[in-house]
Amino acid sequence: MGVPGPFPGSPGRPDAPVLGREEVDRALARLGAEYEAIETSLLALQDHAGRRLLEGADLSGTTKERWAATERSITVLWSLFDAYTAVLETARELRARRRWPSPEELAELSDLLHGEGVTVPGAAAAGGGAESGPALLSERFSLEQLVERMNGLYARSLDVIVAADAVWSALPARIDLLSAELQRTRSLAHSVGVRPGEHPAGDDLERITDELVRLRAQVIADPLAFWVSSSTGSSAPGGGRPDTGRYDRAARALEDIRREVAAVLDVRQDAERRLMQLRDVLSRADRTLTEARQARGEVLAKIAASEVPAVSGPSMALHEQLAAAAEYRRRSQWHRLSPLLDSLEERAEDELHRARESLTAVTAPLAVRAELRGRLDAYKAKVARHGMAEDPLLVERYDVARRMLWSAPCDLRAAEQAVWRYQQAAAEALVPQQLEGKGDW
Repeated sequence: MGVPGPFPGSPGRPDAPVLGREEVDRALARLGAEYEAIETSLLALQDHAGRRLLEGADLSGTTKERWAATERSITVLWSLFDAYTAVLETARELRARRRWPSPEELAELSDLLHGEGVTVPGAAAAGGGAESGPALLSERFSLEQLVERMNGLYARSLDVIVAADAVWSALPARIDLLSAELQRTRSLAHSVGVRPGEHPAGDDLERITDELVRLRAQVIADPLAFWVSSSTGSSAPGGGRPDTGRYDRAARALEDIRREVAAVLDVRQDAERRLMQLRDVLSRADRTLTEARQARGEVLAKIAASEVPAVSGPSMALHEQLAAAAEYRRRSQWHRLSPLLDSLEERAEDELHRARESLTAVTAPLAVRAELRGRLDAYKAKVARHGMAEDPLLVERYDVARRMLWSAPCDLRAAEQAVWRYQQAAAEALVPQQLEGKGDW
């Protein structure tokens, strides 16, 4: 809030000669303007928002001491102003008696305006502070000296009020905003497992919370403890700035925690993606093993004299570890989850590869039978193109091979021999035709 500056000083002349009528009038006019300026400044000081806050606050420390002294100074200020007012009114009344004052009246006016004609009680003369020597009952001042004394008291009082108001205007609101941001960060941190006692950043959040509570209480109770006076040597009231060091350190610490929480959030999202992929891989491995077991039953029913490898069940260890990983995720134990996921991903891929190999090994006899069936039909088609489909030997050997391949259970070794004998018979039957140029093999 704007407050007028120090009161204008009087260019008094303590040893000046008796003033003339016109000089007296000019001095009264100047003192009247000076009076208006002083009164305006004192009323503005009285109405200053910082002063009202200081009067109603439960103060402590430096601010309590300095405000107590400032209140005494303000009381003295008004006492000095009353004395100044009384002298000015006396001089005005004396001047108003007649248009042309007598030499005695001019001498009295000169003494009032420039002499040490203002009597001030000892406490007021001391400026509201303690004196090193014995206290005086009263002291006499000139108007110029009185204004100088008021200027000093006013500047010191205004300095305390402006400084306290500046700290209160700057820090509590910023602390409240930072506290609100801290609560949002704490909520997000708890959601990802960053809690006190479980994660260092959770402990840091508690420490910053406590620091902001203490800082705000101290700022409200002792704002002048957070005021840094100007280093430029300026004597202007309120020259300086609020000390935001502790606030700035808390803000930087909270920013570090926000980054840590964001990193944990990334880890959580990545862990969820990896867990989904792991479940998918293990599910495919389980389905493949189920298919392999079903295929093994089919092979045992349809293929005879063939060694079909056994098919193991799903890896219970992997499923238990996957359940443990999900529990780590639920408890937000990322430091345990990450290495477990690394191990599980590699083993899950191995499990899927093993399941696929089991399916391939189990269905190999069926593949062999299918290959033999295809080969038998291919030779029959070749024989038919050469017009030998009705050859008795070929018909006989084809029927034998076909019965073996399409019967259950199928003896693959015997069926393979039957197909081979059919091939041989077909090849022997077709050789004469190839020599005569009637066909080609």
